[in-house]
Amino acid sequence: MPHKPFKAVIPAAGLGTRFLPATKAMPKEMLPVVDKPAIQYVVEEATGAGIDDVLIIIGRNKNNIANHFDSMPELEAKLREKGDSDKLAKVEHSSDLADVHMVRQGEPKGLGHAVLRARSHVGDHPFAVLLGDDLIDERDPLLTKMMEEYDKRNATVIALMEVDPEHIHLYGVAAVEPTEEDGVVKVTQLVEKPKAEDAPSNLAIIGRYVLGPDVFGILEHTEPGKGGEIQLTDALEELANGGGDGGGVYGVIFRGRRYDTGDRVDYIKAIVQLAADRDDLGPALRPWFKEFAAGL
Repeated sequence: MPHKPFKAVIPAAGLGTRFLPATKAMPKEMLPVVDKPAIQYVVEEATGAGIDDVLIIIGRNKNNIANHFDSMPELEAKLREKGDSDKLAKVEHSSDLADVHMVRQGEPKGLGHAVLRARSHVGDHPFAVLLGDDLIDERDPLLTKMMEEYDKRNATVIALMEVDPEHIHLYGVAAVEPTEEDGVVKVTQLVEKPKAEDAPSNLAIIGRYVLGPDVFGILEHTEPGKGGEIQLTDALEELANGGGDGGGVYGVIFRGRRYDTGDRVDYIKAIVQLAADRDDLGPALRPWFKEFAAGL
């Protein structure tokens, strides 16, 4: 029987300490990437893959996120009165994107705990987890392929990307076996943030997961792991070893454009790359970039 429609879960309860003092009163997910907050790109990715039910896991002082996806009648009326249809469309777009829900995580006990907080909303639906630090370029769709593999294999699907061994300690890392399909692998082991010499491969988990509801039962008894937090990677390791419904874990290897906004330098790079590619900004920016770089 076909499964129920996919839902999306976006964990956004982190403190954003790397961006202090900017994130003292504003969630890091609301930091602008060109002219949209980072989290809007993530919601747009989910809706672009056909998901219209989105749950955002928030922490304290994150009400700005809820406000962003709500309608703003006063602002909309003012723009309508001024005849500014372009800005009005942009404002209305964010509130019309999807059916967006919020739930609080309370204490930030790790990604696994954040996902477990989605249990009552997700119910028995399959769901995608999208981390807001990783922005996937809309020209290189990833989530649609992952959902197709979930349907095809009735198994958990994670996104993997080749990374430089000197950065491997920053990621969860997968040991894999090939499948009959190029770019899709079977995951046999997962290790959270290993040392380079202990990493089973250079394939790192990036922030996209497609999961079945069976993961909740595993997260319920997952003990705190690396950093004293409940790690989603540990639950995925159990799934890879036959836990849950027994479908295993597969990885889709992503070779497209990804923008890491979790680090200050990479955040600035993401803004520059995305702005340079835009038709309305690129023609003015690209010559200036060359001129600026020549003077360094």
